[in-house]
Amino acid sequence: MADRWQISFDHGHQQRYLPDRRAVLSYVLSIGPQAASPRFEVFTEREPALRADGRPAGRTYAQVDVIDLSRPGEVERLRAELAGLDQAGQPGAAGDPS
Repeated sequence: MADRWQISFDHGHQQRYLPDRRAVLSYVLSIGPQAASPRFEVFTEREPALRADGRPAGRTYAQVDVIDLSRPGEVERLRAELAGLDQAGQPGAAGDPS
């Protein structure tokens, strides 16, 4: 199952589906200043719920993080995490065998 992430923001009125944690952080940092609320709830896809006959009933998500841009140092923490993800994912980055 491919990882899929969901963020919910603007008091639950908006949500976005994103492919990975890097995309989540980039999106929150770019949209955060314009959002109606500084709080972003982050979810990741988990195993689908099953129907009584054992067939999948659809996607389910579990909350894994709450990002609150009003917390002191939160923006800097997100930028540092994003920089670490960017560095780890770049070809030729330290520790990358390619």
